[in-house]
Amino acid sequence: MGSVAMDSDYGAPRELSPLQKARALYRPEPPPCLQGTTVTVEYGDAAIAADIADAHVISHAFPHTYGQPLAHFLTKTANVPDASIITEHPVVRVGVVFSGRQSPGGHNVIWGLYDAIKAHNSNSKIIGFLGGTDGLFAQKTMEITDEALSSYKNQGGYDMLGRTRDQIRTTEQVKAAMATCQALKLDALVIIGGVTSNTDAAQLAETFAELKCPTKVVGVPVTLNGDLKNQFVETTVGFDTICKVNSQLISNVCTDALSAEKYYYFIRLMGRKASHVALECALQSHPNMVILGEEVAASKLTIFDITKQICDAVQARAEKDKYHGVVLIPEGLVESIPELYALLQEIHGLHNKGVSVENISSHLSPWASALFEFLPPFIRKQLLLHPESDDSAQLSQIEIEKLLAQLVETEMNKRLKEGTYNGKKFNAICHFFGYQARGALPSKFDCDYGYVLGHVCYHIIAAGLNGYMATVTNLKSPVNKWKCGGAPITSMMTVKRWSRGPARSQIGKPAVHMASVDLKGKAYELLRQNSSSFMMEDIYRNPGPLQFEGQGADTKPISLCVEDRDYMGRIKQLQEYLEKVKSIVKPGCSQDVLKAALSAMASVTEMLTIMSSPSFSGQATI
Repeated sequence: MGSVAMDSDYGAPRELSPLQKARALYRPEPPPCLQGTTVTVEYGDAAIAADIADAHVISHAFPHTYGQPLAHFLTKTANVPDASIITEHPVVRVGVVFSGRQSPGGHNVIWGLYDAIKAHNSNSKIIGFLGGTDGLFAQKTMEITDEALSSYKNQGGYDMLGRTRDQIRTTEQVKAAMATCQALKLDALVIIGGVTSNTDAAQLAETFAELKCPTKVVGVPVTLNGDLKNQFVETTVGFDTICKVNSQLISNVCTDALSAEKYYYFIRLMGRKASHVALECALQSHPNMVILGEEVAASKLTIFDITKQICDAVQARAEKDKYHGVVLIPEGLVESIPELYALLQEIHGLHNKGVSVENISSHLSPWASALFEFLPPFIRKQLLLHPESDDSAQLSQIEIEKLLAQLVETEMNKRLKEGTYNGKKFNAICHFFGYQARGALPSKFDCDYGYVLGHVCYHIIAAGLNGYMATVTNLKSPVNKWKCGGAPITSMMTVKRWSRGPARSQIGKPAVHMASVDLKGKAYELLRQNSSSFMMEDIYRNPGPLQFEGQGADTKPISLCVEDRDYMGRIKQLQEYLEKVKSIVKPGCSQDVLKAALSAMASVTEMLTIMSSPSFSGQATI
């Protein structure tokens, strides 16, 4: 394997400002279940895929790691008869790698892992891989020490270790990763990243188990997009920070718009294909409009439909003498608009066939060519960019906000000339809030969450588990009420299916797929309840700069707090109900009690059987 260029500054002490120095002194407190030197584990039932139709495909692809039990970590004094109590902690060597785009709070995962490992055996070591997965393949390492961590505690970025292209997918890459783990005698490898990185972690864990490599693989949910969300993961490290930083910037723009009273601001937000960041920022800052990709896809809105929606809002506001406003647009919107997505797919197909960028336009189908020629030159150039490794568009480079602003301006000018609009000339200013927030100092919530997940990683390693993701639930409660555990990554997987005619369909590989905004969820419902007042009343809200202590320091994402996402807590509650039924309905109970129990259980069983069937799952999918 060729050598990997490494920056000699990896792990170098940072020059910290007084504020950063004060931050570095803050030490998160893990919840009670992670304190002390005893690891107490309660194993639940085998974790299965949420969609029964996917279970066979996933179990076939992951025979060694699918169907493993959930792990719950308990306090030392917990009275659970079947819990495993681990008091012996031999020396371990654990590797850690950043995989995926940098996300605020990532360094605290390493800090939490370091503190947990050292607390259980001071001779254990953490090996950091320099330059992301390229460093993993090339065995470029540094030992994580307290001194190395000192200027990275509660700080942003990934620069202590760095990152590169970040994937472990090909046969050669998997072999290189295993060779590194064997050469360094690693007991475990911790992969910090989002949906793609954790899918790679699951595949690596399966391969290691199949080839009897002793290294255990653990995933950690860290991504600023907030799209790694499922029944076990309530939110990801970095999402809170990104939304808080962006919300303040949006609020500043809202105040500017209200002051000048003559500009419409079109703001594109990062977040990849899902619109979680846009939704959360809208709930925090109250802009006049937010266009969610999931809404557009569900309603099959065209670019002209969206343009008309915005124009109608501009006209309605003009009737109230308001000639300013703020519109939020997720960067993934371009892939949610049917005709633009189809055009992108055709362009990417030509890329894959080796057609040069200069010749792609002449190879497009008639309808695609007509749409392509209609679009402004700047957007054409951006749509022709080579796709990402997962075949998605380079969303950060496509100025969809600028395209919408131009189309709205053209339509408003047309209405002005036709006399259907009697207001002032439309003026737009476009912004992309993306890279500004990626390296931000993390919020207190992300510092706590990342640190606690690091501790959970050690508990998973101590329990000898492979192919698990570190999880923390009940996050909207104070830290001392958080519930910690591990869930098999395969239980979070789904299988995508594409129709290929009435009798044929194509099945994709099992993967941890990104979660879209739930259009039936409470966060979206809250936005819809307020959308009319947001549009017309200028009730802009400024959450202010990110705070680490004092007022506002302990606030958490609104979308997290309004949802009832304590899935594991409800599983536990159900188990308690079932145990109570078993304790009541036993030989010697009355005929009436037995009859009532049988009737109730028969109804519940029948209903759950129907809801769990593949046909019901297919109907429920949006």
